[in-house]
Parts: sequence; C-alpha cells; structure tokens
Amino acid sequence: MSLLQEKLRKYDEPQKMMQLGIYPYFRAISSEQDCEVIINGKKVLMFGSNSYLGLTNHPKIKEAAIEAVRKYGTGCAGSRFLNGSLDIHEKLEHRLAEFVGKDEAIIFSTGFQVNLGVVSCLTGREDYIILDEADHASIIEGRRLSFSNTLKFKHNDMLSLESVLQKCAPDKIKLIVVDGVFSMEGDVAPLKQMVALAKKYKASIMVDEAHGIGVFGEHGQGVCYAQGVTKDIDLIMGTFSKSFASLGGFIATDKDTANWLRHHARSYIFSASATPAAIGAANAALDIMLSEPERIKHLWEVTNYALEGFRAMGCEIGNTSTPIIPLYIRDNEKTFAITHDLMENGIFVNPVVSPAVAPQDTLIRFSLMATHTKDHVDRALTEIEKSFKKFGILK
Repeated sequence: MSLLQEKLRKYDEPQKMMQLGIYPYFRAISSEQDCEVIINGKKVLMFGSNSYLGLTNHPKIKEAAIEAVRKYGTGCAGSRFLNGSLDIHEKLEHRLAEFVGKDEAIIFSTGFQVNLGVVSCLTGREDYIILDEADHASIIEGRRLSFSNTLKFKHNDMLSLESVLQKCAPDKIKLIVVDGVFSMEGDVAPLKQMVALAKKYKASIMVDEAHGIGVFGEHGQGVCYAQGVTKDIDLIMGTFSKSFASLGGFIATDKDTANWLRHHARSYIFSASATPAAIGAANAALDIMLSEPERIKHLWEVTNYALEGFRAMGCEIGNTSTPIIPLYIRDNEKTFAITHDLMENGIFVNPVVSPAVAPQDTLIRFSLMATHTKDHVDRALTEIEKSFKKFGILK
C-alpha cells in the first residue's frame, strides 16, 4: 500500500455517520427540482435549494435550453478564448452587464470558476487581497492561487476592516472581496460603509452576488443595486446555478478590467465554455426576472413569514434577513441526526458542519424559494419544532 493510500484509508468520518444511519449527503432526487421533490419514491418538501425564484422547472426556461441545443448542439468543444465563443454568449453578456449596471460582463463555465480566475489574477506580489472571514470557499481558493498578500477582517465588522486597511502599504493595490449575501449565515454585507472605507484608503471592491441576484432589487439586480452602490463597486460576480436556474457564472466590471480578465483569468482561458443549453436557460431566466417581479415579492413574503416563525419558536438564527435561514445546532452529530430525522418526516434541509464552519457554529441551512407557500412553511416549522425538542435544541 502506498503512503497516499495509507493516508486516505484513515479517513472514515463518512463511514461513522453511515453506521449511525444519519449520513446526509448525496441524497438522489428522482424528480424536477421544485418545492417538492421525490427521494426514494417519497415526496419531501425541499428547503435545501438555492433556486430562489423557483425557476428550475419553468417551461419557458426548459424550452429555451432545448432550442439552444437544437441550433448549436450540446457543447462548444473549446474555450471562449479559442473556438468556444457563440453569439448567444455575447448577447447574454451584454444583457447581464446592463442588468447589474456595469460596462461589460464575461461568462465563465461555473460560478466557482469566476472567483477562482478573477481573484487570482488581478493583484501582484506586493499587493493585497482583503477578505471577510466568512467569504465563500471559491473566493478562498482564488486567493490561494494568488501571489498577493492576504489579510482577513472579522465578519461584517467595518472597524476590523479599517484596521486591516491601515496595515497595507498606501501605494499598493488593495482588493476587498466579499459576499453580498453570505451563503451560510444569510446576512448581508454593509456595502455602503465598505465603499466609504475603500474610498478613504484607495481600495477596490469585488462583490460576490451569487445569493443576492434574483433576491434583492425590484427585478433581482442584487445587493449592490439595492444598497445604491453599484457605481462604487469595481467588480460584481454572479452565478447561473441559483436564481438563473442553470449552470455558469459571470463577472461584470469596467472595460479595462474586462480586457485584462479575458486575457489573464486562467479558469476562463483554459476551460471549455458554457454549453448552449446553459446559456439559453440563463437568458430565459433573465427574461422572467425582468417581466415577473411578483416572484421576488412573494419570495420576500414567505421569507419574512418563516423568519417570524423561527423567532417565535425560539430558534437561534443569527443575523439573517434573507431567504437563507441558519438554524444553529452547535453540535456536529446532532446536526446530522436532526437532518435525518427531518428527512424521515418529509422535510429536506442541508447540514453545515465543521470544517465548513467552526465546530461551535454547526447549523442546518433552511432556504426558501418563490414557489414555496405559507402552508409549506407551516409544515416545515411544525416538523422542525418537533425535531428540535426531541434532540434538546428547544426547551
């Protein structure tokens, strides 16, 4: 046995959870992604999806994907840099730039690849990348590929951010990278205060709007738009795998930055371009965002209804004010056990345990879609209260 095999053989945490009958991952769904799904032949309510507008099963989006395949085929067989650029890529890029209020947009094959490629290539060895300690893993991985100095500030703490900025050489580039909506905690970055600090210390800002687009703003333009700071944010990132009901991602920015990224972002240059079906679906989703603002309105109605329900129940939900609601358990094994218990009673939620979060911060991530109803939420609240009492989370 090789040294590598010896090391990997010792990793048995998943097997321990399997033996206890509470392993919560890779639960195969045999139906469309909607507010109800079928798992092992049983209907369960889905509160673990990032499809905030509930568009993954929308007939117009499915038809747009099919039409794109009919015209362009199933793939592009190359990167955007070489033979993989289609006119539909460029048309959607123009629409996305206008949608979020920037000069240009560049489509990548996944949202993860956006952060990987952009964060890693903008700054040099003597420059600084400054991160919120709760930033998404894709931002962290992009930072790891950079040769720049890395500094972190306490989550959403602007005094901590200013302290970090004061440590930077004033004549070097300083790129602050944050989530607009934090994917586990569900809270929102204070972008207005961040912009003020960026101006004071001559820093630049990149905002990951993966969980903000489709949720904030009248038509889902995102947190930057909702807080009125779009013109002061240097780069806005978005993904297609959530509100756009597809797969892919984009970065929107000024013309000069876009020119640099097209010729330096390695995850863009050396990856096959997003498929015609993915682009067709995302384009149709954008149509629906623009034409059906009532979806966002309803999403906020069920979100506020759920937030009130969890607070009344006595759940610890942190500072969330979005469709992402963390239910803190603060124990790895209990988090797995409650997730399993809820699944047995028809409620699909996602466990978040260490090392994704600190061991004392383990939680169940409850997320809402525009296709949920108050009745769906009531059923979930009832089962969650039963389970939390059963495992001693609620008195």
